[in-house]
Amino acid sequence: MSDLKTQFEAAAALAKTFTKNPTNEEKLALYAYYKQATVGDNTTAQPGMFDLTGKAKWNAWNEKKGVSTEDAMKAYIAEVEKQQAVYA
Repeated sequence: MSDLKTQFEAAAALAKTFTKNPTNEEKLALYAYYKQATVGDNTTAQPGMFDLTGKAKWNAWNEKKGVSTEDAMKAYIAEVEKQQAVYA
């Protein structure tokens, strides 16, 4: 898994260098897979109804519940590669 972890960390660094902004949905996909890969299942309290950004992020991460760390890393890498073609 160390090769996968290295690829994951490289993808995370690459995502920070995009010169154009991905859509909110694309940002949420990256966020959700990153959190699932680094933290695991979402066990945090759901944000309040007026915290729209926090709620969107919480929901995106919560939808990945049950995805393994390895699968989340692979999905994150694939999503970064997909977005790189458009936003890098």
